[in-house]
Amino acid sequence: MLTKVKFAVAAILMICAVIIAIQNRESVETKLLFATVTMPRAALLFVTLVIGFAGGVLTTWSIVSRSKKETKDDA
Repeated sequence: MLTKVKFAVAAILMICAVIIAIQNRESVETKLLFATVTMPRAALLFVTLVIGFAGGVLTTWSIVSRSKKETKDDA
């Protein structure tokens, strides 16, 4: 039962991702410091998603490793 729910949620998310990519095909200009980059809006959204995800993973990893270190020092 839970496997079917996970599959349904994954399928819905993939359909939403495809719809977003199709609706955001036009190119946009993005200024990065001294450079201007032109790319499809869907690619910009994906790059932003990856950067945010990586930042969240690194922050979580830092907090967890710091708390493990403090736990070892207390023991």
